[in-house]
Amino acid sequence: MSDRKVRMGIDVGGTHTKAVAIDNATHEIIGKSSVKTTHDDKAGVAAGVVQAFQNCLKENAIDPKDVIFVAHSTTQATNALIEGDVASVGVVGVGPKGPEGWIAKIQTNMKDIDLGSGRFIRLHNRYICDEQLTDQLVSDTIRSLVSEGAQVIVASEAYGVDDMENETGICAIARSQGLEATVASEITKLYGLTRRTRTAAINASILPKMLNTADSTEQSVKSAGVDVPLMIMRGDGGVMEISEMKKRPVLTMLSGPAASVMGSLMYLRASNGVYFEVGGTTTNIGVIKDGRPAIDYSVVGGHRTYISSLDVRVLGVAGGSMVRADKSGVKDVGPRSAHIAGMDYAVFTPEEEIVEPKVVFFSPKEGDPADYVAIELKSGKRITITNTCAANVLGLIKPEYFAYGNANAARKAMKPLADYMGKTVEEVAEQILTRAYEKISPIISYLADKYRLEKDQISLVGVGGGAASLIGFCSDKMGLRYSIPDNAEVISSIGVALAMVRDVVERVVPNPTPEDIRSIKAEAIDKAVESGAAPDTVDVHIEIDPQTSKLTAIALGSTEVKTTDLLKECTPQEACSLAAEDLKAQPTEIVQECATKNFYVFGLDRKGKHPVRILDKKGFIKVQRNDGKAILTKAGSYRNVVSRLWEELAIYQQDAILRPDYYICVGARVMDFAGSVDLDKIMMLMEVEMQMVDPGDEIIIVGAKNSL
Repeated sequence: MSDRKVRMGIDVGGTHTKAVAIDNATHEIIGKSSVKTTHDDKAGVAAGVVQAFQNCLKENAIDPKDVIFVAHSTTQATNALIEGDVASVGVVGVGPKGPEGWIAKIQTNMKDIDLGSGRFIRLHNRYICDEQLTDQLVSDTIRSLVSEGAQVIVASEAYGVDDMENETGICAIARSQGLEATVASEITKLYGLTRRTRTAAINASILPKMLNTADSTEQSVKSAGVDVPLMIMRGDGGVMEISEMKKRPVLTMLSGPAASVMGSLMYLRASNGVYFEVGGTTTNIGVIKDGRPAIDYSVVGGHRTYISSLDVRVLGVAGGSMVRADKSGVKDVGPRSAHIAGMDYAVFTPEEEIVEPKVVFFSPKEGDPADYVAIELKSGKRITITNTCAANVLGLIKPEYFAYGNANAARKAMKPLADYMGKTVEEVAEQILTRAYEKISPIISYLADKYRLEKDQISLVGVGGGAASLIGFCSDKMGLRYSIPDNAEVISSIGVALAMVRDVVERVVPNPTPEDIRSIKAEAIDKAVESGAAPDTVDVHIEIDPQTSKLTAIALGSTEVKTTDLLKECTPQEACSLAAEDLKAQPTEIVQECATKNFYVFGLDRKGKHPVRILDKKGFIKVQRNDGKAILTKAGSYRNVVSRLWEELAIYQQDAILRPDYYICVGARVMDFAGSVDLDKIMMLMEVEMQMVDPGDEIIIVGAKNSL
């Protein structure tokens, strides 16, 4: 065993399972390994996870005893729901008698959940009045559900979020009968009995499959000599111990895209941006706002759930998307890809093989349009033209990128299509990428509007092997900046390896008190620790939604206490240059307005506004706002400053007053109080956070104007 500590991240993709080993102190990549995803193995994708993990250890001479963190993303929950590989669920509803009980019975009487393509989660229902609840009645009810075909049990009580005892007891009895079970109020503490019960039923339906995979993966990792807990990527960008995943597997939905986002954040210096993960068949697009990925509730079978996951849009256009065309030009790109059709990209085909190419139109799968383009060679082999081919022809892909190929080979293959349409090869390539852009740009614009990203703050971050095939063309068309970080093709594995433990507690609390906030904060810390976080590392962000009275506590923590951080600090001059670049100004135009041991704030006057940027000492931009004010003050004076900015930065309109958002730089943290329109609630949140700060400490308060 050496002094080196290693973090291992494994991402399960549709085609490849990739493992990355990272030095815990420096975040340097010290090993990579890739295997084909083992969809057809009797152990399923778990076999590939273990294989990639063991190969990475062996190929890079890593001692298993040096591994302090192992985590993997998983497509299994998403795939199980898409493919209908789910268990039948027995729902035991519990509630009072009388009119309230009648309503509760209706709300827990679940219909089969349509998963699309004719697949369903089959549900069987029973309702028990709480006054009649006995162990014997519960046992008989569960046996009755099993006789109808139920394979797993859900317990959902009308007021279970306030007292889980009955739900927990029902599930204990189910487990004593050899069944897996889900406590509805363990999945979410939000009211809304129908939605809570539906979410629990979805969770229960994938329990058996997920548990089998989890057990085999966990055992295999232990047998490799690694004795740290196996962590699983959640769909909201955090990780949790496998023991917690066994209770709430539904939280792993969309963990693949989540992994790529968390990897992107390691390289993204801007706090606001759009990540753009391009594979061979699909592109995932989502938003990073104020340094955090945008989260929303997932929709399953057309119904909203209480499953928090990344707000991702998945498009059937990517690096390997094939072209549809006729004599008039390129009609469409995708959704079928070269991978689906079993063909090589022209750009990755040896140039000498492309002899006497001719255009062939075909249908990749039964029922598909018959105007997809293939290029038949003299040898009889068929290859195809993709977005990656077009981008290489136009010289948009640099040699260091994963999508770089032989542009001459792509030109030779595209020439017969260009001749058929009466155009040049370059004109055809331009049309191909334009068709892709027409699908992508509305999604980027929609998400930017939804999350109120100012256009001059948007930076596209391209990840995935196919990123370079699309991001340059799209960003140029939209007038946006873009970057493709190092190791973009394994960014998801990096994101898994460096992910934090994350847990969320949500409650409906009208007019919350400071005690309510302290209570939910403590509960979130406890849940993060249960999920594997070291207690001393947990930080909690509190949000209050005044429209729904929803109180949310988001806890983030590490699996170990980090004692060193070797990332190089930037000088004030370097920070100024980074801020100037983001503000699209010269360093001489901007002013350093405030600084503490951990943060700089820069700003400038521009067209009647005062944009500001908060940077940490590593050069990462933590906050980007188009009009605001920063004040350096003592912690004990925060109330006076916040009250003053409340009026000073207000925007008065005919029918509304737009109040400012606040950010406070305290120690090494930026506390975000954006989104609330009630000064008393803001002060209450601040009070809970600031009571642990020495009144004599210097802090920075940034107020930012809002606009409709």
